[in-house]
Amino acid sequence: MNEESDLFTPDELPLADLPPEEPPAAAPAISDDDGSSLAAFAQRAYLEYALSVVKGRALPDVVDGQKPVQRRILFTMDQMGLGFTGNTGAKPVKSARVVGDVLGKYHPHGDSAAYEAMVRMAQDFSQRYPLVDGQGNFGSRDGDGAAAMRYTEARLAKITRLLLQEIDQGTVDFVPNYDGSFQEPAQLPARLPFTLLNGASGIAVGMATEIPSHNLREVADAAVALVKNPKLADAELFALIPGPDFPGGGQIISSSQEIASAYSSGRGSLKVRARWEMEELARGQWQMVVTQLPPNVSSRKILEEIEEVMNPKIKAGKKALTQDQSLLKATVQAVLDGVRDESNKDAPVRLVIEPKSSRTDPQDLIAALLAHTSLETSSSINMTMVGIDGRPMQKSLRQILLEWIEFRQATITRRSQHRLEKVLDRIHILEGRQLVLLNIDEVIAIIRASDEPKAALMERFALSERQAEDILEIRLRQLARLEAIKIEQELSDLRAEQAKLEDILANPSSLKRLMVKEIEADAKEFGDPRRTLIQEEKRAVAEVKVLDEPVTVVVSQKGWVRARTGHGHDPQGFNFKAGDVLYNTFECRTVDTLLAFGSNGRVYSVAVASLPGARGDGQPLTTLIELEKGTDLLHFFAGPAEAKLLLASSGGYGFVAQLANMVSRQKAGKAFITVGDGEVVCMPAHIAGSTASQELIAATHVCAVSNGGRILTFSIDEVKTLTNGGRGVVLLDLEDKDSLAGVTAYTRSVCIAGLGRGGKEREETLEIRSLNNAMGKRAQKGKKADFGFKPNSVTRVV
Repeated sequence: MNEESDLFTPDELPLADLPPEEPPAAAPAISDDDGSSLAAFAQRAYLEYALSVVKGRALPDVVDGQKPVQRRILFTMDQMGLGFTGNTGAKPVKSARVVGDVLGKYHPHGDSAAYEAMVRMAQDFSQRYPLVDGQGNFGSRDGDGAAAMRYTEARLAKITRLLLQEIDQGTVDFVPNYDGSFQEPAQLPARLPFTLLNGASGIAVGMATEIPSHNLREVADAAVALVKNPKLADAELFALIPGPDFPGGGQIISSSQEIASAYSSGRGSLKVRARWEMEELARGQWQMVVTQLPPNVSSRKILEEIEEVMNPKIKAGKKALTQDQSLLKATVQAVLDGVRDESNKDAPVRLVIEPKSSRTDPQDLIAALLAHTSLETSSSINMTMVGIDGRPMQKSLRQILLEWIEFRQATITRRSQHRLEKVLDRIHILEGRQLVLLNIDEVIAIIRASDEPKAALMERFALSERQAEDILEIRLRQLARLEAIKIEQELSDLRAEQAKLEDILANPSSLKRLMVKEIEADAKEFGDPRRTLIQEEKRAVAEVKVLDEPVTVVVSQKGWVRARTGHGHDPQGFNFKAGDVLYNTFECRTVDTLLAFGSNGRVYSVAVASLPGARGDGQPLTTLIELEKGTDLLHFFAGPAEAKLLLASSGGYGFVAQLANMVSRQKAGKAFITVGDGEVVCMPAHIAGSTASQELIAATHVCAVSNGGRILTFSIDEVKTLTNGGRGVVLLDLEDKDSLAGVTAYTRSVCIAGLGRGGKEREETLEIRSLNNAMGKRAQKGKKADFGFKPNSVTRVV
């Protein structure tokens, strides 16, 4: 056993052997000033309670796959004669009668718990192989509850013979019930590993279980392979059991590696999606019909999810739908017209999904539904159960099968030993009868003449007391000559059976051959085809298609943003909060991205489509991102993914980067510009890439200006392009206490702005002739220019 998988520490293990129903030990004396005894009592009491829940209620047993309440229900129904005799099932009885016997004899808990457990065992959409044959309303996959137990009837399903057929053949131990008045089986002699066949789900104290169901034929083949070769390779084992087989079918789209990993560790998660068909209708119309759903998903749930997407509700505290809700609604309504549930008795699942039009791409409709509903969902695997040693553990697929095989070998051994004892006893009796028939006249004379005929017979013919008692009770009709022939034939058959049983008990290979033969016979009788398709597919991504429309992004100096439909708006017409003014407007499209450059060098990205509308003052950009404490937003830019920007810091370093490389899915942004101590990020300059209104002519040169009034222009080819960001290369060789005021890329002219005397804003436009006078190589000091003010920014004049 893998000690790392143990759920309890070694000090706690002795408590795991306590019977589930054993009453707790008498409480120790507790005094107010004795905190240690109170703590010890509380710890022990809680541990006993936890173990009682774990072993007595929540977790299935690895050998028969049943929880205690399920085992008691099946045993009670078998005792009531509700099983199958041959191929004929018993007449069903009221469920209330079954529940009453279960509670009164074996399960001293609430009747609702027992009835709900029985209902689940009768639902073909809950269990892959239902153990109870229910008549009446036993609920539906849409979440409808079963009728009251006084209305429904039940009997055992035929497959329960694999659990109960050998229960009276000495195969399992029986233990006293809660009051000692009856005996109940500690386990059921399962002929197949029902832990895997029907799976289980439960929550205990400190642990839970979620075991998926599997196909009977596949599990039987894997069990046979492990019986023949216990060291079977994992790859061969997983080839025999490629994955779960859910009651409702569906399709497992996870890779074989993911399934193998879950089976190897006993824990994992698989992606499961529904299965559907495309039905062609008249005049080129078509519809999508869902026929199988993932586990724990109902038609009602799918309908509710589609309704929520098509007609979303306004969130609490909001006056209107959010941008995400509106976009999702528009995306789904563009491909989906409606959905209706046509499920009935003949078709347990039939969801008819109608496209918006016959021209709708089926793949677009399927992708939208898979991404935004439970038609594609996750199914967890957590194979925690009570092991053959009575300890709860998380087990791998191999461990489950090997422990069941060990149990089954013990079961067959006990069954064979039990049968051999009966065979030997019967042979002993028949040998005595045979002796009587050979000496019938003498036997009759002894019986007629003796006062103690039993002792006389034992002495005369060397009979045992058992044989002598049988002879004295024999009927006269059994003394006929024909009866002697029958005895001889029965003795011959019994001695042949004795030899087989002794061979099974003495020869492990004979026992394995018998086990394999029985498993294959049961698989042939009860096996059925796989329902769940296993085919790896790409997982559906929740993508909201954004309509590509022109939009103007308006950003204020304090970082308030909004988007107004269309282009050509007069910036003077935008209003702002008191004390706030316009930073800039960006004519772009709804599919573009807004970038915000932080003082820490991080770049934050927000989809333009998610920006609030132009009504009002907009929304602070800080509410759409996660800004680090102490960080300010300095600059903004909105444009397409292919746009190229020239980025720089006041330390004189810079580089070229593409907007797509700065976009991050994280609200916390992306570290992109390396900023030294005391440096700040300069305003980004747009180099190339189409704008919303026109194609921007690619810039050919760079103009760098310092706060001290030095200017340098050089070819943009001298600047490196960095995809992952960084510090870049030296743009301008700065003098002491000087810093880079700004940098831009240009083709013809630039505008240099700054502050003059008295803090008055001033700017000057330099044409191509003046810029050429400052031409040099990158990283030079440049030329001193007499602007008459201190520069603080440089922008391109288009």
